[in-house]
Amino acid sequence: MSFRPFRRRVPRDAAPATPPGAGGRHVNDDALGPADARVAPGDRVALLWSNPLGRTATRAAQVLVVLALVAVAVFGLSRVSLAVLPLLIALILSSALWPLVRLARKVMSAMLAAWTVFLGSLVILGSIGTGIVFAVRAEWSGLVDQAVEGFHQLQGMVQEMPFQISQQQIDDGVTTVTDFLTSSQFGAGALSGLSAASSFFTGLVLLLVILFFFLKDGDRIWAFFLSWIPRSHEPKWRASGTRTVETLGGYIRGTATIALVDAAGIGIALWILQVPLALPLAAIVFITSFIPMVGATFAGILATLVALVANGPVVALIVLGVVILVNQLEGNFLQPVVMAQALNLHALVILLALTIGTVLAGLVGAVLSVPLTAVCWSVVKIWTGRDTEAVKAQTKR
Repeated sequence: MSFRPFRRRVPRDAAPATPPGAGGRHVNDDALGPADARVAPGDRVALLWSNPLGRTATRAAQVLVVLALVAVAVFGLSRVSLAVLPLLIALILSSALWPLVRLARKVMSAMLAAWTVFLGSLVILGSIGTGIVFAVRAEWSGLVDQAVEGFHQLQGMVQEMPFQISQQQIDDGVTTVTDFLTSSQFGAGALSGLSAASSFFTGLVLLLVILFFFLKDGDRIWAFFLSWIPRSHEPKWRASGTRTVETLGGYIRGTATIALVDAAGIGIALWILQVPLALPLAAIVFITSFIPMVGATFAGILATLVALVANGPVVALIVLGVVILVNQLEGNFLQPVVMAQALNLHALVILLALTIGTVLAGLVGAVLSVPLTAVCWSVVKIWTGRDTEAVKAQTKR
């Protein structure tokens, strides 16, 4: 007599059992149906966050948290801008001067090399500033007379325009400006200007002190910082520091080269055309060229206006042509060749960085925003694996 094993009868409407090793019950990720009644509440929440919409929400939450942290950091740093701005400027300047320090250390001590580069830089900048001041003083009286004459010419042109502006309206406008300049409101503004001037000189002194210590002990400060970094992350941190110094130094040296070419081209043209204040205008071109995209344009417009007032419309048109030619030479030849490695950013990124920097910190923000953006992009490439050569170079050391 044979026996068959007892087989349990399963109703036809029951769901099939999950085979062993199948990894749990199968549930539709996009919609919750009757089958979800068998899923534990914790698993159901996990399934909700694992579908495409849940993953998008998770990523959006992460982005919002990062943006909030950045906003808090920017707000906090803006409260102590008197210390932060000199620190950033000193970091940029020391990165540009660091090759000179390393070269000087081959023949002298670290202290003497730092003093040599530091004082040499101050002497060069001071000589340029002194030359500009004496040039302005020498030609200031003539420029004032020409400006007054140009104002009278402009006043005559306004009176000959199709829409009439009476002499009384012009006199009322001049009186309004004069009253404002002699009012208590302008005096309060002047007092706030004095406060800003005192903050400027305080920041300048702090900048010089920080710059000297960066030139003297910059490598030791960085080594002390790296001593707190875990061994597993040290190559990336070393590569980030190296790329930061290279990017900032290359940006400043490249920008200075381009600015020197722009100032020489426009200054020589102004000198040949006998435009007043050719040397100060060339210096303004040099300084404003450190603001990408808009600095050289502003300086060119200023030089054109001075030529228009002092030498007439024909010379002004010639100066405008020279400014356009120099800007085209810079944008199409010098910028790609000199700044290819230091400033590997799209023009739209540069424009957005300039706008954000100007809104947050004014003129100083416009100058610092582009090199800091370039540094951030270089560091991001290292930590995301796009720049493996820098990490390998630090690993071999």
